[in-house]
Amino acid sequence: QLVESGGGLVQPGGSLRLSCTASATFIRKYGLAWYRQAPGKQRALVGSMTSNGITKYVDSVKGRFSMSRDSTNDMVHLQMSSLKTEDTAVYYCNVPGGLFPWGQGTQVTVSS
Repeated sequence: QLVESGGGLVQPGGSLRLSCTASATFIRKYGLAWYRQAPGKQRALVGSMTSNGITKYVDSVKGRFSMSRDSTNDMVHLQMSSLKTEDTAVYYCNVPGGLFPWGQGTQVTVSS
């Protein structure tokens, strides 16, 4: 089961790090992706990591968001910086394609 954590309230321009429990074995097999669902919008891809660790991001977060593996703690992090109000959403992790059951996500609110 994938579990997201680390969300919260942050001011515009601030930073936040989200975490997703995912073992190295899991990632080597499936890869991992972060998604988000803003109020009134459909869930959308934010970024993904392939089974061999290659990452890519949607244009709206390129240069601001970064995924990394924490093999010691069986986690994948999403480091978010220069946050904007439009980044406000519930953030989820899942395999690329969103094929596993969705977790509860973690709420990120960017507001002054």
